[in-house]
Amino acid sequence: MIEIRTSKRTEIVDITSLVQNEVSKSGVSNGIAVVFTRHTTTAIMVNEGEKGLLDDLEDLLCRLIPRDAGYKHDYIDNNADSHLRAMLIGNSVVLPITNGELDLGTWQRILFVELDGPRSNRRIAVKVIRE
Repeated sequence: MIEIRTSKRTEIVDITSLVQNEVSKSGVSNGIAVVFTRHTTTAIMVNEGEKGLLDDLEDLLCRLIPRDAGYKHDYIDNNADSHLRAMLIGNSVVLPITNGELDLGTWQRILFVELDGPRSNRRIAVKVIRE
């Protein structure tokens, strides 16, 4: 289990090294790692971690799903936009493991996306499965 703290309402955190640590601790040489966020207002994705691209993603999400747009769920928690954005991105990724290492492309990073922060104790499950 990985726990992280976020400091902004929307924040993208590179968790690649944290996931790799979990893979290393497992002792699995070849298999898969399932990375799953345990929160309905967060997401997990694989993409390039370049700041400009991540800023573009945040801007796109704000245009597609604006805050305070009269969503029904806002009457309960005032965070419907966070839930809807998380649904678009997804809550998990499955990654190959080869020779004990995450088998990612040159620019690929595992990114945790906070959509309703800041929050402490955001939990990400990592399950490593042997081939």
